[in-house]
Amino acid sequence: MWTHEHTVETEVGVEAIWAVLADLDNWAQWDTSLEAVSLEGPFEVGSHVSMTPTGQDPIRLRIVEIEEHARYVDETEFGGVRLRFGHTLTRLPGGGARVAHRLEITGAAADEVGPELGPAITVDFPEAMAALLNRAAALPAPRG
Repeated sequence: MWTHEHTVETEVGVEAIWAVLADLDNWAQWDTSLEAVSLEGPFEVGSHVSMTPTGQDPIRLRIVEIEEHARYVDETEFGGVRLRFGHTLTRLPGGGARVAHRLEITGAAADEVGPELGPAITVDFPEAMAALLNRAAALPAPRG
């Protein structure tokens, strides 16, 4: 198994971050590593997502976990490995959130493929996280 996690703390609330994460069809507007993203069906476990990384062929992922305002996970399999991408949001006691973006590579070829493929995928995690938080911070404040 190969893993990498990038975590940041922010003053942005989990509701705003979740609103951006749950809007899969618009991920390519803020994540510069993606040309296109399309949710196939409803936003629920079992639905598929078509994602086209910049300069690459589309990949198809399956949503495997959704916990509103807390966790989103999708995964894909190819070449003897499973790539599992997760976003975890944790409310901080003083407000704001801790946001973790994690990649796990598992499967028969993970020890061989992970050390090369993993860093190539995760190199942009800090940039993508900053863009996610900037987009969330720009959303109108919730009415209440």
